[in-house]
Amino acid sequence: MEPTVVPSLTRPPGANDGAGDGAGDRTDRNRTDGTDGTDGGRPVATGGPQGTSEVDEGLGGRWRQAAVAVVVVVLVAGLVLRFWTRSAMWLDEALTVDIAKLPLHDLPSYLKRDGAPPLYYVLLHVWMEVFGTSDLGARSLSGVISVATLPLAWLAARRFGGRTVAWVVLVLLASAPFAVYYGTEARMYSLVMLLTACGLLALGRAVEAPRPGNLVALALVSAALLYTQYWALYLLGALGLRLLWLIWRRPGDERRRAVLALCAVLAGFVIFVPWAPIFIYQSRHTGTPWAAPPNFGAVINAVTGFTDNQATLSTAGSNQGRLLAVGYFVLAGLGLFGVARDRRHIDLDIRTRHKPRGLSFVIAATLVAAIGGGIISGSAFSPRYAAVVFVPLLLLIGLGSLTLADPRVRAVVIAVLAVSGLVAAGQNVVTQRTQAPRVAAVLAAHAHAGDIVAMCPDQLGPAVFRLTAAGGYQETTYPRGTSPAYVDWVDYKQVAEASHPLVFARALERRAGIAHDVWLVSAPGYQGFGEKCQQLAGDLLSAPGWGAHQWVNTNPAEYYEPMGLTQFAPPRTTGASVGPPATVTAVPARGSP
Repeated sequence: MEPTVVPSLTRPPGANDGAGDGAGDRTDRNRTDGTDGTDGGRPVATGGPQGTSEVDEGLGGRWRQAAVAVVVVVLVAGLVLRFWTRSAMWLDEALTVDIAKLPLHDLPSYLKRDGAPPLYYVLLHVWMEVFGTSDLGARSLSGVISVATLPLAWLAARRFGGRTVAWVVLVLLASAPFAVYYGTEARMYSLVMLLTACGLLALGRAVEAPRPGNLVALALVSAALLYTQYWALYLLGALGLRLLWLIWRRPGDERRRAVLALCAVLAGFVIFVPWAPIFIYQSRHTGTPWAAPPNFGAVINAVTGFTDNQATLSTAGSNQGRLLAVGYFVLAGLGLFGVARDRRHIDLDIRTRHKPRGLSFVIAATLVAAIGGGIISGSAFSPRYAAVVFVPLLLLIGLGSLTLADPRVRAVVIAVLAVSGLVAAGQNVVTQRTQAPRVAAVLAAHAHAGDIVAMCPDQLGPAVFRLTAAGGYQETTYPRGTSPAYVDWVDYKQVAEASHPLVFARALERRAGIAHDVWLVSAPGYQGFGEKCQQLAGDLLSAPGWGAHQWVNTNPAEYYEPMGLTQFAPPRTTGASVGPPATVTAVPARGSP
């Protein structure tokens, strides 16, 4: 039995798309692309979606037992890895937790300066009320969400492509380094993946049976996506274009269903309207000042970014997910263009395959529009933003696996990809996202209550402050001189470029007096700062009688968020040896005679 199809992404059951193939109103019986059991008039394997047999019908005996064992092992490993990391929280996580700890009525004002939508923060606030603010307590919300995504993705894939696609998607999602990493990070991206899986289900039901309940569900999921990540604007925009195409091309009842689905998506935008003033302010004043704008090569980077965890990208000499990336690209391409002629041959249809055509359009249009918008607005790109298309991409990959008509070959390929994914995902257990614990340990051992701890840039603040808040230090950040618990992203690059390290250094020295030291946590290479953090260190050392000692060196080879720590001491009873600004001298011990 042909599975239910999502018309907005492909076409309704029994209807013809005709998009891009010049088919007009040609019926399925006249197609020669393999969906009727032929390929250009030649028989192909049938019995399941896109001309292959179901894996549970094709695998038998020891092959079937081995496949079941692999699925179980992958699922168990994926579940464990979603809650297992030894790293402390880095900037994004620590900042998210600090904001989410605030009273709910304060969230809009803080998020207005942060640049994020509110839904995940509200959920995290409620979650931490029950499970606490420890690393495991806060991160476990993402882990639970990531686990809940697995059955929803299976259901969405079964609706879209049948049981074989469902199992392929489940295995690949359970072992995906991208999904595993964000299952261990206190950020909204696991929620984005869950909502896109929900959206696929809601969309299918709304089009298949456009009853009020189904349409309301689609509207609510659309709104929830908008309130979780702003890239949902591009995803829903691409979906809207697809629905408009179907409205133009479809007759009668099919057009009515597409119209109702589009109205439900638009209703999601209406629900988003109360947040629109904050979103507009954020888009004008916050953005992504921490990185350079992308180019269209980021479309490829988005897919390769799905095959590794974020921290490993910066620390590994070679991408452990390369094999997985190749598998993603090949199977996605086969999903769009491939036709299984028999168990040993795959033909390519340059008109594109019918079933995944709409799905592929939504994925590609979302990425191109989002990256194009980033180029125009000067906003940065990170592969994590593309989380809105990750589950749809896995559906396309699942369809591509069906072109491997021999179920044993298919099982081996998916097993290899799953193992590759788990190997890459396993690095997340030991990879350190931030050097903040090393800095905090030195401060705990050598700093004293009342000492000044300054972070340059302020982006280092949340990760460090999370570990040092109870130390009794006077903690501040460059360039604004604000609390290290938060980062004010409003007009961030302009503020950084207009700042003066010398003025800030003299203010720190006056604040320290002769009784306290200044500890500078710093790192080079941040957008908009140039060499200002290095200048700040030099200006501190240039004060008469001040000395310095470097306790921690930045180590980008081992940490995704590296940082260094330097102690600056004022002259005391015997003074300190002071050299030129570039010289690092010994710090006199407190109370030295």
